[in-house]
Amino acid sequence: MNKNYEEFIGELRLFLLNETGYTEDKIYFRKKGEKMAENGDRLFLVCAEEDGMKEICGVHVQELFEDYERGKELNELGTMILTELKKVNHAEFFDKTKNLTDYEMIKKDLFIRLLNLNRNKDELVHAVYRCIGDIAVVLYMRISESADGITSMKIRKEYLEEWGISREKILEEALTNTMKMTPPRIYCWEKLIFDPEYDGEDFMGKENSDVEISRKSLGICLSTTKRTNGAAAIFMPGVAKRMAELLGQDLYLAFTSVHEVMVHDARQVYPEELEDVVSETVKETTPEEDFLSIRIYRYCRSTDSIICVSEDED
Repeated sequence: MNKNYEEFIGELRLFLLNETGYTEDKIYFRKKGEKMAENGDRLFLVCAEEDGMKEICGVHVQELFEDYERGKELNELGTMILTELKKVNHAEFFDKTKNLTDYEMIKKDLFIRLLNLNRNKDELVHAVYRCIGDIAVVLYMRISESADGITSMKIRKEYLEEWGISREKILEEALTNTMKMTPPRIYCWEKLIFDPEYDGEDFMGKENSDVEISRKSLGICLSTTKRTNGAAAIFMPGVAKRMAELLGQDLYLAFTSVHEVMVHDARQVYPEELEDVVSETVKETTPEEDFLSIRIYRYCRSTDSIICVSEDED
C-alpha cells in the first residue's frame, strides 16, 4: 500500500472511533486476501454484541479511497459510513438471531446468495452451502430489509442439527423464498439503456409465453426485480427449465457478476468462446466484490440440472 492510502485508512478509522466512541478493538482493518477480506481491503466495525454473538459490518475501503482522490472529503466519507450503519436495526438483529434454533420461526427469512467458492473458503468454513463447479449456493437469513437492500447473516451449519432437516431440503426452501423476495426477470439491453423505468420481463408463467427472447450470441440477461444477487435467479425453482422451454434448447450460462447471468442457446455458441468473452468482460467491468465465476455452466433439459463444463483450473 502506498503511504497516502495507509494514511487515509488510519485517518478514516480515527474519525470513526471518535464519532462512534467505540474502543480500539471494535474497528479494525484487514488486507485483501486475509480472513473476511478475500475480495478486497476492508475496514470492520463491531456494531453490536450480545451473549457471545457479534454483528460486524465490513466496508470496502479501496472504493472510498478512490472517491477521496477524486475530491471527496474524508469526513464526508466517514459520515456516509455512519449513516449506513444507522440503517441497521441492532435490536431487530438480536430479536431475529435469538430464534435461530427454531426453524419454523425463521424459515420465511432464509434465502440464497451465490459466492465464488475459491475466493471465500474461509468465510464458508462454518456456512451451509452446496457447490456447483466453483459456485457456492449459500444459505443466509434476512435480518431487515429497506429500500437500500437486505441486512443478512450466513447460517452456521450447526443449526442444521438443531433443526433436524436435511441441507438439501432447507436450501431448496430457501431458493423458493429467494424467488418470492426477488422474482426473476429477463432484461433487454436496449430497454435497459434507454428506459430508466424499465423493470424487466416476467417470463415464468404460461401467460408470459409471448415474452421477447433474443437469440443473439450476446445472450439473454437474467437477473431479479431488484437487480442485486440476480445470478441466483437461474437456480430458483423452475427458472432454468422455463428458459430452456422458451429457447427450445439446452442453455449455456455465463456469470458476469453475482448480479446477473447471461443465458445462451446451446446451439448458437461454443463454451470455449464464451469463456474468453466472460473472462474479458469480468476483467474490464466487474468489481472484485461482485465477482462470481469465469467458468461456463450448462443447463441440461434431459436431467433438469446445471453442471460446470469448464475445466477445473485448480
